[in-house]
Amino acid sequence: MISALRNLAAYRELILMLAWRNIAVQYKQAYLGIAWAVLKPVMLMLIFTLVRSFVGIESGNIPYPILTFAALLPWTFFQDSVSQGVASVVGNASLVRKIYFPREIFPVTATVAKLVELGISFLILGGLMVYYRMAPTVYAFWVPPIILYAVVVALTASLAGSALNVYYRDVRSAVPVLLSLLMYVSPVMYPLSLVHKKLIVEHAAGAWSDLLYTVYTVNPMTGIIDGFQKALLHGQSPDFAVIWPGFLATLLVFPFSYLFFKRAEGDFADVI
Repeated sequence: MISALRNLAAYRELILMLAWRNIAVQYKQAYLGIAWAVLKPVMLMLIFTLVRSFVGIESGNIPYPILTFAALLPWTFFQDSVSQGVASVVGNASLVRKIYFPREIFPVTATVAKLVELGISFLILGGLMVYYRMAPTVYAFWVPPIILYAVVVALTASLAGSALNVYYRDVRSAVPVLLSLLMYVSPVMYPLSLVHKKLIVEHAAGAWSDLLYTVYTVNPMTGIIDGFQKALLHGQSPDFAVIWPGFLATLLVFPFSYLFFKRAEGDFADVI
């Protein structure tokens, strides 16, 4: 793992160049340009707010639009990073065939490009915080570690997914479906407090409630989204009881995802 970090450091200029190329190609000849990166979470926020007006989702003392937008920022980053990361190796087939460099640079590049878009979305979140008169507190310093955690989670999925996609092209088509399903079992449209209330307080699933809540928190995005909201909007430190199941799962899965990618890497040029 240390050698992998050294490789990334050695090829940092290539990573930045490819990341910039990804951004330029994606938004080339687009009238709104990179503003499309902001429109996605904004439109989803408006749709969720409209749905909430019909079904009634409790948001506590935080206005629902900013609560769901704060959930959409890390979620959209994760979703787009994985979608592009899975397709990154096949999408750079010409480079794979011609030049050798560590192939994990492709999923990493996709994630770095999405960090730029995430930074732009933060400007919208800042505007919403000003509108709702919500000032960040010292707990906002938890945001960079939470984003770093989201980067590792995205790479865990991207490394294994991009390797599989070289051999089975169905993977690229399956990923958007799986991510859409995962969004509904993540606290994006609704806050984690609602899940806690139903399962832990009201025991809505009976004897299975505690187990289901633990399984729900094994999803790393649960802790990431909830921690992000708490640090920026609630002025609290992240709830580590919520974070640790997903964090532990990521620590266990990431090395296997990376090793799987490296074992498959040698055949990429022949198969792709």
